[in-house]
Amino acid sequence: MEIKIKNKFKELFANSAHPEIIRSPGRINLLGEHVDYNEGLVLPAAIDKFIYLGIGKREDDDIYLYSLDYEDAYQCSINNIKQSEKLWANYILGVVDQFKKHGQIISGFNLVFSGDIPQGAGLSSSAALECATAYGLQHINGSQFTKMELAKLAQVAENQFVGVNCGLMDQFASLFGKKDHLIQFDCQSLDYSYFPFVSSDYAFILLDSKVEHSLASSAYNERRQQCEEGVRMIAAHDPEIKSLRQVTREHLDLYVKKDNPLVFQRCTFVVGEIIRVKEACQALLGNDFKRLGQLMFETHTGLSEAYEVSCVELDFLVNHVKQNSAVLGSRMMGGGFGGCTINLVKKDKIDEVITEATIAYKKELGLELVTYKVDFVDGTSLI
Repeated sequence: MEIKIKNKFKELFANSAHPEIIRSPGRINLLGEHVDYNEGLVLPAAIDKFIYLGIGKREDDDIYLYSLDYEDAYQCSINNIKQSEKLWANYILGVVDQFKKHGQIISGFNLVFSGDIPQGAGLSSSAALECATAYGLQHINGSQFTKMELAKLAQVAENQFVGVNCGLMDQFASLFGKKDHLIQFDCQSLDYSYFPFVSSDYAFILLDSKVEHSLASSAYNERRQQCEEGVRMIAAHDPEIKSLRQVTREHLDLYVKKDNPLVFQRCTFVVGEIIRVKEACQALLGNDFKRLGQLMFETHTGLSEAYEVSCVELDFLVNHVKQNSAVLGSRMMGGGFGGCTINLVKKDKIDEVITEATIAYKKELGLELVTYKVDFVDGTSLI
């Protein structure tokens, strides 16, 4: 991939110096779904699917961007950053905009990028592109942001410039990834701890449903509102409560269950999910992969039945592999209504599990299944 980028860079910018090449990973989230906006704990990891980005200074104030995957270009001035009709360009321009708003003097630059992070699979290719851009701009301009500041800057770029109200987890995981480790990330304090995943017997695979239902965005906003309503109901009795992170099951039983059963149902899932992340970290420390898998199945049941953000395709994939003794755990991953399931599988049975799931998915739902094996890797870096 680096060679492709260097060759295209040379073709487009014949008189330019060799580009700096940045590699920025996508991410999975093992447990901790829909808890980021509730100030809870999440358990992401950077994976071996990447955005590769070549960047080099120009002698003028122009910005020239080129996407190898879209075979598309965008050009503007560093002094006139505004939203483009090209969505891919906005992820880059939003980061440039944030650098300028933080008082950074940056030069014009050339940029070429490509990647192998599957689009629409919920693996955060957009965050990887933002983080690669931020890392590259910092490198060529000598900025002094910390990694956490770069993550926040990239998140704000997506919130304000692209218009997607994402949390910090995706950008954090892309920058802070560590080989063979998951990261417990506290969405309230921004503290984090690494937990090892090293096994000769088990690995993670993703089964990509290749569907995306239109319910996703409206349901996401509705679930946020329901969680906020639960917090309001409890805070009326206990003003110290500011988010579901502070809420116990006793709070929910006392102040929510009777008056709003649906809000109770949603909040109970979130409170339970935060507990599951803590339990998963203890399982990782003890190499208790069986318990880790059980927690994954519990999370999926909660997401499907209590939080109601799954769909027929995701439920089918989880229920299918649940019958296979080679699969320790499985759950839908991401906001819901499409995307991937993440599965903890015996290494020597991976091909068998994939083959059986692919055949069953085609037979029962008439859909093609796409699969990926993933390893956990270091975060954004200069190659």
